[in-house]
Amino acid sequence: MHHHHLFATDPRLQQAITQVKPLEIGEIGTDIYGSLLRAIVFQQLSGKVAEVIYARFVGLFNEQYPEATTLAQMPIEMLRTVGLSNQKANYVKNIAAFSLEQNLHFDYINSLSDEELVQYLTQIKGVGRWTVEMLLIFTLQRPDVFPILDLGIRNAMIRLYEVEETGKAQLQRLHEIAAVWQPHRTLACRYLWRWYDSMK
Repeated sequence: MHHHHLFATDPRLQQAITQVKPLEIGEIGTDIYGSLLRAIVFQQLSGKVAEVIYARFVGLFNEQYPEATTLAQMPIEMLRTVGLSNQKANYVKNIAAFSLEQNLHFDYINSLSDEELVQYLTQIKGVGRWTVEMLLIFTLQRPDVFPILDLGIRNAMIRLYEVEETGKAQLQRLHEIAAVWQPHRTLACRYLWRWYDSMK
């Protein structure tokens, strides 16, 4: 792991990392389409509620997999019955349509740079930068992602570094703090989430 780099460059982060259990980094996920659907279902919901809705959602399909052709044709009303909002029902259908018309194959997706991937996938209505950054971090295991839009990361950094600035100045300060973690910003953020959760 690249802790030594983070330890050497950032004593405050070192302190936070030593307070939490070590991370286990999983395997790279290859099902980009499935990961995007899951991310949409989980947005703005607590984990437990999202798990229930997601299980009901995949339960609508053969072999518990929301195959794109089937999902693209599924009526919104049917998706609403499992607890998806109207908006999310539309978004998952948008992802299905995109996967049928464009390329969501792992080899193609993984060949794009982080920023190219953000530009490519945010063409899908309902998929924003934050969603793509979560995909980069948790599915593709890209090493140097800094999801500044994530509230957990912002709150963790404000607390750990006693950031007093607000607005644009605050964003600039957070970017400056994170700059020293390069090229391991993903690892730093995964520890920040864990540290912040342990502080609650």
